[in-house]
Amino acid sequence: MLTHFATCLCRNSNGLANFALPFEPYRATLKIRNTLKSHTKPPNLAVRYQFYNEGNKSTMKKAFSVLLLCVTMPIFGQVDYPKDAFRSPLDIPLVLAGTFGELRSNHFHSGMDIKTQQREGLPVYAIADGSVTRIKVSLWGYGKVLYVAHPNGYTSVYGHLQKFAPEIEAYIKKVQYQKKSYEVEVFPDYGEVKLEKGKVIAYTGNTGGSAGPHLHFEIRSSISEKPTNPLLYGFDVRDATNPILNNLYAYPLSQDAEINESQNKVELNFKRQEDGTFLAEKAYATGTIGLGFIGYDRLDLAANRNGVYSVQQSVNGKVFSEYDFETFSFGESRYINTLIDYDHYGRYYQKIQKLFKGPGNRLSIYKTLFNDGKIEITEGLTYNVELLIKDIKGNEVKALIPIEGKKEPVKIEREDEKTDNYLITKKPNNYDLGAAKVYFPANTFYDNFYIDLEKGEDTVKIHNNHVAAHRSFTITFDVAKYSEEEKKQLFIARLDNRLRPQYVSTYKRGTTFTARTRNLGTYTLAKDTVAPKISPRNFKEKQWLNDYQYLSLRISDDLSGIDTYSATINGEWILMEYEPKTNTLTYNFDDIILDKRECNLELTVTDNVGNSTTFTSTFFRK
Repeated sequence: MLTHFATCLCRNSNGLANFALPFEPYRATLKIRNTLKSHTKPPNLAVRYQFYNEGNKSTMKKAFSVLLLCVTMPIFGQVDYPKDAFRSPLDIPLVLAGTFGELRSNHFHSGMDIKTQQREGLPVYAIADGSVTRIKVSLWGYGKVLYVAHPNGYTSVYGHLQKFAPEIEAYIKKVQYQKKSYEVEVFPDYGEVKLEKGKVIAYTGNTGGSAGPHLHFEIRSSISEKPTNPLLYGFDVRDATNPILNNLYAYPLSQDAEINESQNKVELNFKRQEDGTFLAEKAYATGTIGLGFIGYDRLDLAANRNGVYSVQQSVNGKVFSEYDFETFSFGESRYINTLIDYDHYGRYYQKIQKLFKGPGNRLSIYKTLFNDGKIEITEGLTYNVELLIKDIKGNEVKALIPIEGKKEPVKIEREDEKTDNYLITKKPNNYDLGAAKVYFPANTFYDNFYIDLEKGEDTVKIHNNHVAAHRSFTITFDVAKYSEEEKKQLFIARLDNRLRPQYVSTYKRGTTFTARTRNLGTYTLAKDTVAPKISPRNFKEKQWLNDYQYLSLRISDDLSGIDTYSATINGEWILMEYEPKTNTLTYNFDDIILDKRECNLELTVTDNVGNSTTFTSTFFRK
């Protein structure tokens, strides 16, 4: 019988206990994964597979019991992350542009962004021995990214790469030429592409959804795939700078609540004291209230506004809420929209972190929650609230917020934006808007609200960007009145703040166009009649290109955007790398040995509604 042989590494107070055991493939792995998924924090456990032509059911049963013990024991203790197992991924001082858990659009940042001195092409090193388990090349997201599994149960991730090391580059280009696609994703078997600690595996770049040259670096559990804060592993990053507190806010949460004569959110003024602590002006309140803040962390040697590591709110010495960014799961990352005041974010593009847990919040980052972090204010009593914000190095900022229970005449009444439609999020909701129908599945949103809808002949309004959608909803336009030729050039578009149409993936079927999206706003049918444009960047017609390393062209589209492109030289498909940020296509002459002096290039670019342009040119090379 063919069985797997696993080495289990379990961390305890004395270090790593290492033992080996055989178990049946797949079934045992599935049980381990399911056991791990039932816990918010995975243990430090790795399973390494080797094959042995032997099997013993009784031994397997005993070994699996030991393995389950290994899985469950460390869950209830603090995880002790290895501080000396990994080397730095770069051979330059680590200066960060972004930290783990940082608040991003609809997600938490899952790694750290390492500055690369405003350059591309710096060598990236394997942080430990391991094997490449995933390679992905995409236009957005991490761009060119490499995943390396290590024997100790962790996986390191390297994103926004310029290119891979020669061996890996040859591996992925073979796949790209086989599939005739720039965007590919492959999962090499463990051991197929082995790496040694300190080996160059790639070069830093700016690919994907990157706003500038840097290395996105992660460390994940190989089993649960949960990312953890890379700074917990002993990487040397200089930071003796305290976090910054910008703003404090108080929220009336119950119907009878008021703060400083207002039933709406109020900003609290504060001043720095001689000891560095911030002291807020006394607030007068009654009912159930909550607090929030805007703040960030700043590391040494960088001016970037990074995310903070931990936040604690205490009331009269008792911890009411506490959370940190040690780890989280990708499945919960979108719940960031419940941690922040999303209405404020939609209006002002500022992220207020709430110190209380609101409806729909399923985040596992909380260490302590008393009364969901909400403060019950009783008239005649006083409350001393302490807010403690820390970075991972222990630098901290403290704010003291005195509150007195006192009912005052309300001068600013609650702003109730009521409409004709009250959406119950636990139920599916359908609305007919004339030109279009919109369908919200159950639990699309985090809480119930009055939804603002406007009918139209070609344009409909579906609320605004002050409410976050957790799940995708469906918009269906009736296009029966348009001819078949007109339908080909039409698409569903969302109007931005300047009323410019933004393409939304449109599924066309008969007399209906459908789009799935998570963005509320104004939608319309837009028409694109103009084909993409193509122009050469570094060559001219019938030019000799003997000393050229690459061929470059610029492509663009005025409305619906680029959908596909394909290029050939003398009829043979070539790989052209597309960089949407600069609208460029690049072909590396090293990819194919050209056996003819006269080379005929043909490039076809198609936009999202099918308008197409073909560019041809002849050049010479020997």
